[in-house]
Amino acid sequence: MSILVAETKENIKKCIKEAAEKAMQNGVLEKCELSDFTIEAPVNRDHGDYAVNAAMVWARLFHNSPRKIAEILLNNADFNGTYVEKYEIAGPGFINFFLSDAYYADILADIEAKGDNYGKSDYGKGKRVLVEFVSANPTGPMHIGNARGGALGDCLASVLDASGYNTEREFYINDAGNQINKFGLSLDLRYLQLYKDGIEMPEDSYHGEDIIAHAKAFAEIHGDSFVEKEESERRKALVDFALPKNIKGLHDDLLKYRIEYDTWFKESSLHNSGETDRITELLKLSGHTYDNEGALWFRATDFGCDKDFVLVRANGVPTYVVPDIAYHYNKLVTRGFDKAIDVLGADHHGYVPRLKSALTALGVDASRLDVVLMQMVRLVRNGEVIKASKRSGKAITLVTLLDEVPIDAARFFFNLREPNSHFDFDLDLAVSESNSNPVYYVQYAYARICSIVRNLEAEGIKRRACSADELKMLTAPEERELTMHLSALTDEIVLAAKAYDPARITHYVVELATKFHKFYAACRVKGDDESLMQARLTLCCDTAAVIKNVLRMMKIDAPEKM
Repeated sequence: MSILVAETKENIKKCIKEAAEKAMQNGVLEKCELSDFTIEAPVNRDHGDYAVNAAMVWARLFHNSPRKIAEILLNNADFNGTYVEKYEIAGPGFINFFLSDAYYADILADIEAKGDNYGKSDYGKGKRVLVEFVSANPTGPMHIGNARGGALGDCLASVLDASGYNTEREFYINDAGNQINKFGLSLDLRYLQLYKDGIEMPEDSYHGEDIIAHAKAFAEIHGDSFVEKEESERRKALVDFALPKNIKGLHDDLLKYRIEYDTWFKESSLHNSGETDRITELLKLSGHTYDNEGALWFRATDFGCDKDFVLVRANGVPTYVVPDIAYHYNKLVTRGFDKAIDVLGADHHGYVPRLKSALTALGVDASRLDVVLMQMVRLVRNGEVIKASKRSGKAITLVTLLDEVPIDAARFFFNLREPNSHFDFDLDLAVSESNSNPVYYVQYAYARICSIVRNLEAEGIKRRACSADELKMLTAPEERELTMHLSALTDEIVLAAKAYDPARITHYVVELATKFHKFYAACRVKGDDESLMQARLTLCCDTAAVIKNVLRMMKIDAPEKM
């Protein structure tokens, strides 16, 4: 929450605690150690600006009814020097607080002063956080799940940034292991098919058009010079030729999606540096490994997992989990990040405990690794689930999705639901220019405010700085409700960071647009009272500033005209 909001809530809590202590000293309440209580904005604004549940929380401590305790607290409370203007007891014992006009005026003044930085906080205290997301295999195009993971991971990193964390984004390139071996096999066979008959593609190889294109491009340069060479040499040459092109393709496609990574980390670097072998040895030294039929096993059941797993096969080849353990050890120990966050598909739920158990065996606090599990997305058009692109007729990938749907809509829609919820992406809605489309609705609110300012300027009315007394004139329910929502931005960003859920921010800004439209319908901005007009113009412009701050965080455009 903003400093102003935080201080206001803290001052009210302090006054309530001091009232209880005074009542205990006077013998009105029994002496005891006070427990914590909450102060939050009630859903119904008629119930005040903030509600406190202290009387109900303390009912058992003081052996009295909540309403009686509330009466005693208010009889002993001193709210001088705070924004509290009046208070009342409601329901079973809530204490509702109504704040002065000055509070609302100061909220707007705070937005004016902070501008682009409004909403940011130092909650994270500069702790280093690494967010790894997408990390698609570089053996083919990115699928629709990567599209959701990209928008989710990128917006999560932005939320953490705004919450005061030192955040970095990372893409983990799986350029080693089985998938690269299969990539090499597939390229090799497609290359040989150009010069030999009877070459069949195994069912479990990669059959995509991209593999054929790579093989033909390689042949255009080298001709048949690799046909009679050793298989291993030919496959290496093909992978060395095609893999960098695929990685560049991933980079370019994600850049189009407005995602830029601080680091592209190669799995092969773990093997080349010996880190993978070192992790295996460290796990042996931990005392939690054993041999079984020639394979090296990790005793994950020592750490609460349901079963053990293989680290190194009987043929001496490590399983995929070893470089994964080495990679996360590199994040948390070698590079020293305070927290590592992985955005993964929901099918990885069984993988996470195994990874954490190995880190624990290595002496790493596994709570420093958090995993956001993301559910699947279904693409829907005309109410029906679709698999193919309308334009190309091929399976929808990240690239084909962005050919059909605006980037703003894609990034916004993929953050409309919390990560662990299934999501139907409505392709028709995403391209519609109507208030039913949430990103259009929000952008329209911003453009409408810009239009208000332009129209007034065309009439010779320019916005100016308002005095505190002028801002205090904004007392209509719609003005108060809008201002109060503006004040909640910082708190919402922190809550989104805590929950690893950027959807909180999309919900916030959609609700902000709703409250603005409601205000605009009820309160005429242009009017004969110049002071009131300027105050309302300030409220409009502060709303636009907050909308823009949120959209900028999500890397979504804020158009001034629509």
